[in-house]
Amino acid sequence: MFKNILENVRNKFPLIHNITNYVTVNDCANILLACGSSPIMSDDLDDVVDITSICGGLNINIGTLNKNTIPSMFAAGKKANELSHPVVLDPVGVGASTLRTETAKNLLKEIKFSVIKGNISEIKTLAFGSGTTKGVDADVADTVTSETLPGVVAFAKKFAKETGAVIVITGATDIITDSAKAIAVRNGHPMMSKITGTGCMLSALIAAFVASNSDNIYEATVTAVCVMGLCGEKAFARMKKEDGNASFRNYLIDSVYNLDGESLERGAKYEIY
Repeated sequence: MFKNILENVRNKFPLIHNITNYVTVNDCANILLACGSSPIMSDDLDDVVDITSICGGLNINIGTLNKNTIPSMFAAGKKANELSHPVVLDPVGVGASTLRTETAKNLLKEIKFSVIKGNISEIKTLAFGSGTTKGVDADVADTVTSETLPGVVAFAKKFAKETGAVIVITGATDIITDSAKAIAVRNGHPMMSKITGTGCMLSALIAAFVASNSDNIYEATVTAVCVMGLCGEKAFARMKKEDGNASFRNYLIDSVYNLDGESLERGAKYEIY
């Protein structure tokens, strides 16, 4: 499964439109290039509809939300829906402010998303209409443990059924579900939390993978999550004594660039629920 999906990305070289976080926009562009995709970043209202029209998928990330880009998100999302292009939502920090929460709720009402990806606090906020976060990180009270994992899987399945989207809940264990099937991915490394933007990069990756495998959104999403986690492990394995988080960031992107299908098949760690 994983090998074919990765090869499809590299063979089809999808162009992905990103309306994304200003903090991580460069990393999102580079991770897309590394996986075999092609990025374009456009967030001006007069530009986004044309740009979305020539792309294979759309990635919407509200990490640096502002009143200029909000209309662009709706315009691009509706155009992508009209063209039947996959759309990914990363509701960064939803629950931290009224603007983020209301914008994310309205996006869900007006745009059909193929994949919704966030930490447990962000996904709970979307599902229940309100919630708490620690800035853009999950609230400690929402931490997923081995004891709470089955309940979180059941919650994610229910939300996937309500939205019609594949739901990705990120954390030490990543949960992916399309309401009928669910997987817990165990790849990753704690060092990934020491650089900004691994979540934003994952959303961009997911957009590339689903755009290249639009007939199987669920498996494409699972593959993207495994790629990101496994490459985090590979990046840490390259770390030398004098290396820090900046080196880790570069090693992570390099690991995505150099990843082959066989290594991905061997290295993916997951449990089916």
